[in-house]
Amino acid sequence: MRIIGGKLKSVRFEPPKNIPTRPTTDFAKEGLFNTLNNSFNFDNIKVLDLFGGTGSISYEFSSRGCTDITTEEIFPRCADFIKRTVQQHNLSGIKVLKMDVFKFMETAHQKFDVIFAGPPYPLPNLDTIPDLVFQYGLVEGDGWFILEHNPNHNFEKHPHFFKFKNYGTTIFSVFTNDPEKND
Repeated sequence: MRIIGGKLKSVRFEPPKNIPTRPTTDFAKEGLFNTLNNSFNFDNIKVLDLFGGTGSISYEFSSRGCTDITTEEIFPRCADFIKRTVQQHNLSGIKVLKMDVFKFMETAHQKFDVIFAGPPYPLPNLDTIPDLVFQYGLVEGDGWFILEHNPNHNFEKHPHFFKFKNYGTTIFSVFTNDPEKND
């Protein structure tokens, strides 16, 4: 795996074998960050990475200048790997929390400019994640919540749905507080 942009572009990292993750492909990450780059100034945003996995999305934000990143990952081996990678590459501003995503959302009491969630595709309650993000008021102003999912899910009728980007079997659905304002 590698970081695809920013000051650490092309830096490779090797997650441990047998960890319960499904990393976002480089192709899909590149498309996602091209879209984000056109909408956000990475130096001035607060990011939440839910289901952090290998930390790949957090590293991308940090490599591009974001200094306020919260990465949530419940599996200790994954969270420990992210912490080691952050130290190894001197990535500033990444806080790693080991806890359940749903408990975190319920107790967060803060807002984020960009929230990325890359849950396991077979997660039984994956479809409830957008509702919970907005129920708990986690998205700041015109910020985005981005949910990575496969074609088995469709969120186009969700009241906060803004747009989607399709990269084969990887789909990013983007939600915002006021989808009509962001058009």
